[in-house]
Amino acid sequence: MIMQEPQIRLKEKIGYSLGDTASNLFFQTFMLFLMYFYTDVFGLAAGAVGTMFLVTRVWDAFFDPIVGIVADRTSTRWGKFRPYLLFLAVPFGLFGIAMFWAPNLALSGKMVYAYITYTLMMMIYSAINVPYSALMGVITPNAMQRTVISSFRFVAAFAGGLIVQGSVMTLVKKIGGTNEAVGWRVTMTLISILAIALFLITFLTTRERVAPPKAQSTSLRRDLKDLLTNEAWLLIGFATVMQLSFIALRNGAITYYFKYFVQDQTVAFLGKSVTYSYSTLLSTFLISGTVMTILGAILTKWFTRLFDKRNSYVGFMIGAGLFSALFMFLRPQSIVLMFLFQIIASFCMGPLAVLQWSIYTDTADYGEWKYHRRATALIMAASLFALKLGLAFGGAVQGWLLNAYGFVANQVQTEFALDGIRLMMSLFPAAGSLVAALFMIFYPLNNRKMEEIEKELNSRREA
Repeated sequence: MIMQEPQIRLKEKIGYSLGDTASNLFFQTFMLFLMYFYTDVFGLAAGAVGTMFLVTRVWDAFFDPIVGIVADRTSTRWGKFRPYLLFLAVPFGLFGIAMFWAPNLALSGKMVYAYITYTLMMMIYSAINVPYSALMGVITPNAMQRTVISSFRFVAAFAGGLIVQGSVMTLVKKIGGTNEAVGWRVTMTLISILAIALFLITFLTTRERVAPPKAQSTSLRRDLKDLLTNEAWLLIGFATVMQLSFIALRNGAITYYFKYFVQDQTVAFLGKSVTYSYSTLLSTFLISGTVMTILGAILTKWFTRLFDKRNSYVGFMIGAGLFSALFMFLRPQSIVLMFLFQIIASFCMGPLAVLQWSIYTDTADYGEWKYHRRATALIMAASLFALKLGLAFGGAVQGWLLNAYGFVANQVQTEFALDGIRLMMSLFPAAGSLVAALFMIFYPLNNRKMEEIEKELNSRREA
């Protein structure tokens, strides 16, 4: 059964979106700095870290559907999904601090510590993010309203990215000085406190309005069968694996790209020459990209009305890959072109994040329409499964490539090692983006089809 369909108030849209700010305070830190933290601060070998990323993220990917299955069968006075935000916010923050504590251990002890803390953090990340993602599917049954909420969500997510990009490395240097480990410890404690507060705000400001069909029975086997025969979900799922491989590989390479390839640079502007450190260039590069990503996310609704969700996704995925590939042909002094390509590629990434999760909620509606059953949390958990597989593959390849190209932390790199870093920033991730676009060319749902599905589902629920 479904309640009367209301217009979602601005307060609830903002409140829901802040949950993704909380998630991205850590997600962006992982994507941009975690490999760097493990190799250059904690002292682990890049190849070993790459293998750890693969092992832990693959396990975590399989853990996501378990969370989804449990969440779909949860029933409390707060709803199915909101209780997870209430009870897991504090553990989420505590495990986040533990990951970056960097205790003084022997090398083998450090590796064990990294495996344990990273695995537990990714599991708690899944346990709170699967229900959080599913929550959007039950706030409203309206597909266009969900696209609007998704836009709010990802503007807030990118705001979390801005906080990370603009403050984390600055705080680490300012607090830690020559002792980066201390800087990371204190900085991530502050980040954790903020993330806890934001998840609790999401819990307090949202409501669940969509329930499964009255006659729906609980059958895990049937839920899994429905998922694996949902061709719309399979296509966006495969596209997600490649999209996140693209993101993980490219974003993970950015810090190495600036520290070892670009380095400190003197830039001429308005007749004056100013020397910028690599860390200043890095922060500015990241922030400029995120601002354009936010702009792209804000304009997503306009693009989808003009070009449809599928066509918008394919076009922006190709654009992001193309302008990333161009980094292969830049020199360390090509600062203006670096920023130009970053701005365009990042603008393309904005709608992709919004569209990805809006499309996933559409596949949940499609599954209910096709099979007369709804498993929102399982759909979102399986979607996070695809996301984690992409992260696992991209993160592992990053570590293995650094090792294969002879990278040595905190040393002057060979030309061969620099070539590897440049490839990780450009052509390798671009290949993943093109494969993602290819999958989505065959995606079967368009705006007209979703309107038909929505009308029929509303008729069933009112019957």
